[in-house]
Order: sequence, then structure tokens, then C-alpha cells
Amino acid sequence: MRDWIRSIATLLAAGLLGGMTSSGGAQPLGETPEDLQRALQRRYNLVRDFTADFTHTYQGGVLRTTLVESGRVSIKKPGRMRWDYREPERKLYLSDGEHLYSYLPEDRQVIVGELPRDGEATTPALFLAGRGSFETDFTAAFDAVDDPPPNSRVLRLTPTRAERDFEFLVVVVDAPSLAIVRLAAYDLQGGVSTFFFSNLRENVGLSDRPFTFEIPRDADVIDTTAAGTFR
Repeated sequence: MRDWIRSIATLLAAGLLGGMTSSGGAQPLGETPEDLQRALQRRYNLVRDFTADFTHTYQGGVLRTTLVESGRVSIKKPGRMRWDYREPERKLYLSDGEHLYSYLPEDRQVIVGELPRDGEATTPALFLAGRGSFETDFTAAFDAVDDPPPNSRVLRLTPTRAERDFEFLVVVVDAPSLAIVRLAAYDLQGGVSTFFFSNLRENVGLSDRPFTFEIPRDADVIDTTAAGTFR
């Protein structure tokens, strides 16, 4: 559950960002990282829901092993999200606005957790839940990445308070559309989770139904909520 929360916290930042950054590292004259922060927050305020395809890579460990997974994500404010991993293994990570569910069909296992409450954390997850402030909870600086897409810009986001799941984020966005194309989270152990997004669709009018989870009868349930509701 902890590994998933780290990855999802990173992914959720994608809904927050929409962005602006510059190709090749040269920034337009007069544009500051703070300008980009404000523009990103304004754009995020207009996004009620979105869907996208994603590829998730993780590089970490002593051997710097790289893992690659892919699937489709759906997000709806406030706090609803669904991550359907399809390759190489089917997995489902879902939030109904109150609880987080991690479902591994091959293992017949469901892990249940609570969505962080207001003020409990400044992870990117809280922004998709309609909490926190992008402008005040992160500091921004221009950055660079390997193989940036054409006409893209790169911004490094560092939380103003220490986070246990990540040290900083690096965002790559398409300048004309202000759409995110890549996001990387650097954790305190030296690992890097990177998400590549495509086929983004915003404000499509998603219903609540895709964000409802029914625990399969044959599943082994691990309940990490304080109340133990699902035991």
C-alpha cells in the first residue's frame, strides 16, 4: 500500500499541473517560475475531471532496475480517482472520495486505506481532492530533462514542508495547450517514478459510478483504516 500511495501521490499531481515550461531549457524573457505556478493553478481550477492513458516507469534500488507499467486513469474532483493498470499485470487503484482501494486480481487481495483529511498532508493527492494550494505549498524552479518533447517546458516543484514520500517533482508540459506530458517524482531513497501521459480529455462529465468499488467475495481484505470498517 505504501508503494502505491507514493506512486499515486505523484500521479495525482498530473491533475494539478497543466502546463508551461520551455524546450531545451531556455525560458522566455520576463517569465519566472512563480508565473508558471500561478498559470498552472489557474488551469487546474478549471479542471473538474479528466481521463488519460499513462505509462509508469520506476527506476530505483541498488541495481537501478527499471519497471514499466501502463494503463488508463480517470479523475473527478473532489477526491475520486481510478487507475486501471493493464500491462504487464492488471491492477486497480481507486478512491471513492473517502477510502483508497488497492486491488490485485491475480492475488485476490484488496488493501483498504483512508484518504488523507484536510490539513493532514501536502501530497499532490490533496490537490486533486480540492485541497491545498499549489502556489503556497510548493516552491518552483526551472529545470531540464533528457529528451524533452518539442515545445515543452520543465519545472521543478519542491514542497515547502518535508514530505515522507517524495523529495521533489519535475513536470514536463506542452506549452501551447498547457497539458502535462510527463511527471517525475524523486523519492528520498533515490528512486524515480515517471509518468508519461497521452490522449488527455478534460471536463468530460464523468459520473460517480466508475469510482465505486465493490470488494469481491473471494478477496482477502487488508484493512488499514483506523476504524477497521472493512474487517
